[in-house]
Amino acid sequence: MKKLNVYLTFPGTCEEALNFYKACLGGEIVSMQRFGETPAPSSDDDKQKIMHAVFQSEGVLIMASDGMPDHPVTVGNNVHLSLDFTDAADQESAFNSLAAGGNVTMPLGETFWGAVFGMLTDKYGTSWLFNRYLKPQ
Repeated sequence: MKKLNVYLTFPGTCEEALNFYKACLGGEIVSMQRFGETPAPSSDDDKQKIMHAVFQSEGVLIMASDGMPDHPVTVGNNVHLSLDFTDAADQESAFNSLAAGGNVTMPLGETFWGAVFGMLTDKYGTSWLFNRYLKPQ
């Protein structure tokens, strides 16, 4: 089963942006995890930035982050399409197919949040995220 979500990346303004969307659209910030709360190494400047957040309102689901410190955010590279998978073969097939002629940013691999995750930009410039939890969520 695949599920498509929008993933927005901000230049250090993720929390502010999600609070703005909350005020404008209603709903709630379902979760917010900071870089400093993860086992991933981060500088003191980045520890309070948002590693991953989820905003939900009626009919709207937005996932977001402040982006990775070594990947600057600019207009045009801050919107990703995020695919959630339940089947490993489906995830690998879709990843490899969309990677053809494109650029793999992060190969599929296990993560500290208990998922197999990967990132790529396809040959048309669309950025994709692939996530499959190892245990049902």
